[in-house]
Amino acid sequence: MYKLDLPIDTREANAIAARQQREEQRKTQIFNARTRLIGVDTDSLSKQIEEKKLMQQAERERANAYDNDMIKTAQICTLLDERQSNDTRKLNEQLNKFRLEQQAAASRREFDLYDPESKKKDKPARVSDDDPRCQVSGLQLFQGEDLSAKDRKKLQQEQMREWIKQQLEEKNREKAAERYAEQLHQKKMMEIDARSAALAREEEDCRRNLNMATKNYNEALSAERKAREALDKQKEQDDNFTELSNQVFGDTLTENPGVAQSSFGAHRVIPDRWKGMSAEQKAEIQRTRDLQKEEKQRMRDEEKELYNEYERTALLQAQKAILMEREKNRNAAELEKSIAEENMRLSQEQRANLTRLNKEIYTNPPTNDYFAQFNTSTR
Repeated sequence: MYKLDLPIDTREANAIAARQQREEQRKTQIFNARTRLIGVDTDSLSKQIEEKKLMQQAERERANAYDNDMIKTAQICTLLDERQSNDTRKLNEQLNKFRLEQQAAASRREFDLYDPESKKKDKPARVSDDDPRCQVSGLQLFQGEDLSAKDRKKLQQEQMREWIKQQLEEKNREKAAERYAEQLHQKKMMEIDARSAALAREEEDCRRNLNMATKNYNEALSAERKAREALDKQKEQDDNFTELSNQVFGDTLTENPGVAQSSFGAHRVIPDRWKGMSAEQKAEIQRTRDLQKEEKQRMRDEEKELYNEYERTALLQAQKAILMEREKNRNAAELEKSIAEENMRLSQEQRANLTRLNKEIYTNPPTNDYFAQFNTSTR
């Protein structure tokens, strides 16, 4: 029924015998106190050092191999990155060239919406004073504009140019007259020097005539200068009188309220021309102040009523809080009482359980034989 003549596995038997032999050697090393404390297994240490060196050498060779592979991989990645960068750059160049040649901004359908030159191409907001597009809401045409300022300034410049030209001509004529008189004088002096002995009387007459001509010429120049000064003085007096009349009969001293009206709206005034409020405006302000006083008094009454309501609500809430606090204390006392009773019950159960463990369960304490079975093997 049972096969008892089976062959013995020699390999398993040899392995068991080898383990038993190693176990006996470990016992001699471990349980011998002198060898365990003082002796050193130099052969094992040398073998461990040699194995560690071999492992380090293998680790270095493997690290060198990994480094070489990493360098090759990095070089390949660099070449691939450069190739990809070149392809991307060429593609972007072709794309930009296509956009510049085939997709110009001016050829787009909605280009007129964001054309930077649209304002330059567009018609001006105001072509002339009678432009029908200059409506009131357009803010292009205002009352009191000096539209002819440019032409007036140009005319004034032309007039100033003509005056300067006339003054230059007058100065040139005066200089020419002075040069001519100087030439006459020199000629006379030359004639007088040449005929000084024979023509002394004629020289005196000529000199007297020349002095008379010079005097007359100077008197004419003086008269002309006085006439010009009188004309300038008269013109200045006329201008002063005109300015005085404008100041006396103008809107400033007559306190015309219309001059303080601003062109930006009927509710705005010009501060430097405003002479104060009218009686209607003062009455309107007084009525507004009365309304504001009534509104403020009404708001004060409402605020007082709201404050009283808040005080009543706070009193009711305080009473409710006191009642809730009493209820909370009552519940806390009952909870503490129930917890104390539960702790008492648990304490009694724990004492009973501890008594049962000591008297019924833990009845077999360990002996010396139990502790002597330890430390009998190396495992």
